[in-house]
Amino acid sequence: MPTREIYWNISGHLILYLFVAIGAVAFVYGVYRHVRNWRIGRPEERWDKPWERLKSLVANTGLHLSVLKEAYPGIMHACIFYGFAVLTLGTAVVLLQADLGLKVFHGLLYLWLSLALDILGLAALGGLLLAAFRRYVLRPKRLESTADDAVTLVALLAIVVSGFFIQGLRMAVEGDQWALWSPVGLVIARWFGAGVGTGGALTAAASGLAEMGAWHRYLWWGHMLLAVGFVAYMPYSKLFHVFLAPTNQYFRNLGPKGALAFVDIENSETFGASRLDEFTWKQLFDANACTRCGRCQDQCPANAAGKTLSPREVVQDMRKALEKYGPVLAATKAKVRKTLLEQAEAGAGGAAAGATTAKVEIDPAKEYEAMEEAVAELEMPSLIDDVITEENLWTCTTCRSCEEQCPVFVEVIPKIVEMRRYLVLMESRMPIEAGRTLRSLQNNGNPWGLARTARSEWIEKAGARLLEEGQEVDYLFWVGCFGAFDERSKAITESVVKILDKAGVSYGVIGEGETCCGDSARRLGNEYLYQTLARENIEALKAYKFSKIVTACPHCLNALKNEYPQLGASFDVVHHTELVAELLAAGKLKPATPLAGDAARVTFHDPCYLGRYNDVFEAPRRALRAIGANVVEMPRHGRTSFCCGAGGGRMWLEEEAAHKVNARRAEQALGTKPATVVTACPYCLQMFDDGLKAVGEEKDITKDLAELVVKAL
Repeated sequence: MPTREIYWNISGHLILYLFVAIGAVAFVYGVYRHVRNWRIGRPEERWDKPWERLKSLVANTGLHLSVLKEAYPGIMHACIFYGFAVLTLGTAVVLLQADLGLKVFHGLLYLWLSLALDILGLAALGGLLLAAFRRYVLRPKRLESTADDAVTLVALLAIVVSGFFIQGLRMAVEGDQWALWSPVGLVIARWFGAGVGTGGALTAAASGLAEMGAWHRYLWWGHMLLAVGFVAYMPYSKLFHVFLAPTNQYFRNLGPKGALAFVDIENSETFGASRLDEFTWKQLFDANACTRCGRCQDQCPANAAGKTLSPREVVQDMRKALEKYGPVLAATKAKVRKTLLEQAEAGAGGAAAGATTAKVEIDPAKEYEAMEEAVAELEMPSLIDDVITEENLWTCTTCRSCEEQCPVFVEVIPKIVEMRRYLVLMESRMPIEAGRTLRSLQNNGNPWGLARTARSEWIEKAGARLLEEGQEVDYLFWVGCFGAFDERSKAITESVVKILDKAGVSYGVIGEGETCCGDSARRLGNEYLYQTLARENIEALKAYKFSKIVTACPHCLNALKNEYPQLGASFDVVHHTELVAELLAAGKLKPATPLAGDAARVTFHDPCYLGRYNDVFEAPRRALRAIGANVVEMPRHGRTSFCCGAGGGRMWLEEEAAHKVNARRAEQALGTKPATVVTACPYCLQMFDDGLKAVGEEKDITKDLAELVVKAL
């Protein structure tokens, strides 16, 4: 079975490789510009766990799982991706066989490749048309269109269409006994007047062959030059994400989703980030990897409530600043480092005495000071205020919905928290309420500034077991600030105690041994205060013997489980909904009066720090069904749950009446017509109480899951 002749009427086709070489130089230079910008960032370890990273790459690039979370854009992108992947393979085969003489594909294998090229080329064409229709006809609000988008679409369409016409013209003029294996080319060949003769070979009238041959040559050169030019253009356009997106998926965060980056307080001269070079290389890489798809903006509760925050714009604003000022910062940083190295070498006795650049270390404090002075002379705009507004930094609820939906795993929250850290720890800039909350945490170990002794006042009334040092139990019940101080949340605490007693669980509480877990302090940017509180709790917990910690607060759960290990303390921590579901399934809790009738209709709100941060979705629902509840889901639930608005320290900040996130969520809950709105977080419970009142609901219909279970028992 012969291989088709590719260059049957193309003279001087090898000249094309001159243009390929020019395009390659342009491509490499474009890549270099990006790499130079990323290198100004601080080091960050993302080379660990290569096998897990490879599996992530296969799943999210190869199988497109993260992209296909949304059907329309996912299928559209998959058609384009797989189509061009196979077309690229076909181009490589031409290079190997026609130019290098390597017969890699031949016989039946070559025919199957021909068929795949036509089918998937057609899929790519369909995907591009769907993309154009979506962008320029449907025009979803989240999509922003630029000239680059139009250039990219037109170029890709031209490459695919011209490729098909080149194939059809070749078949029409030259004939092809294997024409049925190239169905799209066959249709075009017939359109040009060729037909299928005996044995499946193409035949055409003699008239017009010369003209079709000329058109074939023109189209071939146009197609190839366009393809080479397009590849050279990629590093300067949005389409560079063809390379950056898989790379970003490979370098995704494989640590606990709920853990912010650790800061070595004792050995750090500066905190947070206000300049591009103060972010890590991965955070800068994110800025270029972002595809501007807008899924994050669609999912952002603050944006949905009418606030100006857009996760996409935060990342894109960083990208624009990086492209504009990255080269300047790179040159400045290189100059500063060279000067400091020379000074260090001179101080070490000079190169003649054996000192070399490789052996001399630069003092980080001196480098920071030198960069501060050098950047000040450049009079560059401030990243905070001039590029990203302080208002938007404080608007974020850290709900993680943006990161959950991002198909390329861009990490938005760490960037926002780094800038908050800079504002709080370097400039003491923060909302008035945030400052008040942080002072209360520092002075009294709780956000209200109440006396520490009040933390254990609930214990006697609830009949909870107060642990003594050295006493051993299965579960240490971590109550948290809300559960100990807030009157509404004390009902949750008392319900958990009743459940534990009823099930005969070996447990105890430590009362005043607790202080705030530090979650709000950390997310408001005060890393120093967070670590102070966390270390105090770790020391307290060392005095007790227990197998697991159970807590009713997802924020405490996240801090104790995911963030305390950074300080050398690892605990087995579960949420009370997980334990309750387990006790109900084991028969240790038996509902005496399960929910029934209209009272059984409930909707469950997934707390962000329980669901998206810690993947606890099914346990609360299993527990509810076990007590007879009919769980009616809100449109946004599970991984797409809409935040209550309290996370990221927003619990303690003032909310504009016109843009209340909790009011939006309350409306969504009421849309299910529930008898009870159930949640499993004291923050969420309070936000729902306020949000329901804000939208005119006068009945008290919010409950924690533990309260409903106690009622059923």
